[in-house]
Amino acid sequence: MSVSKKIVSNQEGVHENLEMLVRKHLDSDFRKPIADHTRRAFAAVCRRIDDAPNRPLILDACCGVGDSSRELARQYPDHWIIGIDKSEHRLLKERPGGLGDNLILMRADLNDFYRLAVEASWTLARHYILYPNPWPKSVHLKRRWHGAPVFPFMLRLGGELELRSNWRTYLDEFALALGVAGYQAELEAFEATHPLTPFERKYRDSGQPLFRLTAML
Repeated sequence: MSVSKKIVSNQEGVHENLEMLVRKHLDSDFRKPIADHTRRAFAAVCRRIDDAPNRPLILDACCGVGDSSRELARQYPDHWIIGIDKSEHRLLKERPGGLGDNLILMRADLNDFYRLAVEASWTLARHYILYPNPWPKSVHLKRRWHGAPVFPFMLRLGGELELRSNWRTYLDEFALALGVAGYQAELEAFEATHPLTPFERKYRDSGQPLFRLTAML
């Protein structure tokens, strides 16, 4: 059995400042300049999906080495699967299975990519955020997706949202943030019979509980 460390946090339960922070982001503009490399990456993705503009879009955010994106491309052959990660090193790792003709893997900053997708009027069919960095220290709330200023843009892309984590608090917070924004989420424990990511496999094999949040946006 592989061993994977459990998440340790100095925070008990949902962060006390989360609701206030989410409302602040919902009511204000995110004015951070968009990096040129992400503009180029987004333009490259747009050129690719223009080859089959009628395919629905599935975004695999923080896709790492792209194993989840490859599996989603097999599950949804009539969709575009767009896997985005900030690390070129991870994306370039050699993995089994190759790239399907409906799969795009791209290095980009998602804080910028999300805003460009909203600007381009994208509507997602599905949106996956699988095992995001939990940033478990209380002081790091703003680094979690639901505590970040880009959170409202993530919601504007619509579709069926699915998050998975081995830290229940992360998903409890995300569900609360969705509620503040007017959306209802479902949260459940689940067994990863067919793990989508290397982290999911490690956590399952080390006996950690896994949790899944879904919401229609």
